[in-house]
Amino acid sequence: MPEPCGRTFDEALLSGYVDRALVQREGQRVRLHLESCAACRATVEDLRAMREAAMSSTFETPRDEEWSETPHTEAGRLLVGLGWPLVTAWAVLVGGYALWGSWQETDNLLERLMLLGGVTGFAMLFVGVLLDRLKAAKTDHYREVHR
Repeated sequence: MPEPCGRTFDEALLSGYVDRALVQREGQRVRLHLESCAACRATVEDLRAMREAAMSSTFETPRDEEWSETPHTEAGRLLVGLGWPLVTAWAVLVGGYALWGSWQETDNLLERLMLLGGVTGFAMLFVGVLLDRLKAAKTDHYREVHR
């Protein structure tokens, strides 16, 4: 649907024109339209100004301690160091208890096979990822680098 200015192409082509990302035919089409359309020329100038402002912007790099995800205090490190193993042990015990209860509750072979297949699948995925991580940890040249 043509715009009120008579443009017969998508406004995204104006941005492509500013970025010099159009193929020759599309570039010519936009250039010809801009010769007779003040509204689109103003849009192109606005896009150029925004592009220039973005390209000339600077980014202040945060300090190293702002990037760190580790706890900043000894108490925080101790609590996190103790918390993860406890949560992991709890999840294994609760999950194991639930699986054992489900196994004992049913005599249906199909239900037992589905339960066994799901547990086996998760265990295989976990062991596979664990082995990959352990191997990568041995050969990671940047493991001592802290941001």
